[in-house]
Amino acid sequence: MKFTCSVEIKQPIARVTELFDAPNNLKEWQDGFVGIEHLSGRPGQPGAKSKLIYNIKNKEMELIETIIKKDLPREFSATYEHEHMTNTMSNRFTSLGSNLTKYDAEIEYTQFNGFLVKMMAFLFPGMFKKQVQKWLDQFKAFAEKADNG
Repeated sequence: MKFTCSVEIKQPIARVTELFDAPNNLKEWQDGFVGIEHLSGRPGQPGAKSKLIYNIKNKEMELIETIIKKDLPREFSATYEHEHMTNTMSNRFTSLGSNLTKYDAEIEYTQFNGFLVKMMAFLFPGMFKKQVQKWLDQFKAFAEKADNG
């Protein structure tokens, strides 16, 4: 399953990618984000692995992020592994003017583990896109209210 979500943010591309690239900001726009734990590699660079920890409806959820490409302000791509699924997310940023940035997130689910999650992906693929779009919309709101520096 593959899809793309997008938002336009009223901030310069440098500011948008600065806010995006700060792991401590994840709590500002990703529901349930608890923390990040570096596992291996050079932090924030291709090949680095980190554990992202979330608390969703009083259940802890962990994702292992492996950075594939970091070419900011243009792109940040990573693989996310969970016990039930694996996906790759490519975040791309395009300047649409001095104070406007387009943020495109392309997600490709490459593996689903377990009958229930496979059925959810088959029957309700829009649910996955809706969650990603929600986070992009929340990032837009966060970035637009952030000061310029």
